[in-house]
Amino acid sequence: MWLPRVKTGASESRLYTFSQETKDKLRKFRLGTSRAKDPQAVIYQIDKKTMEIQPVDGDVYSNLQNLADELPDHAPRFVLLSYPVTLDSGRLSVPYVMLYYLPVTCNNEVRMLYAGAKELMRNTAEVGKIIEIDSAEDLEDIEAIEAKLKGDS
Repeated sequence: MWLPRVKTGASESRLYTFSQETKDKLRKFRLGTSRAKDPQAVIYQIDKKTMEIQPVDGDVYSNLQNLADELPDHAPRFVLLSYPVTLDSGRLSVPYVMLYYLPVTCNNEVRMLYAGAKELMRNTAEVGKIIEIDSAEDLEDIEAIEAKLKGDS
């Protein structure tokens, strides 16, 4: 099976698109969650026909269990997450990260589609870190997520 070569940089921005409305939502979410007291998350997907990266719905999730329930079993997603954590020093930090949700059950075509857009999504959303997860249950292991957010692993 032939798969297109995925190049980094300018070709990504020509292959995948963001509407101005989506760019505005990304910016508003990033700025609005920087002082959040509760977790805030938004799910994004790639429309395979138009190659546009767009929000799945207009929902902002403040509960990781509800977020996990919304993630499909066989399709990747980008999840933008702002999650308040208390550092070892006692200081509150609100890291802004992207969860790259890539279930082991999704097909290779979709894997390549999302792999090619990962860095563009990271740069457009202006997240500090990407955390890869392969099942919705990974969100239930809050200690592991907090350790990654704090930079422990």
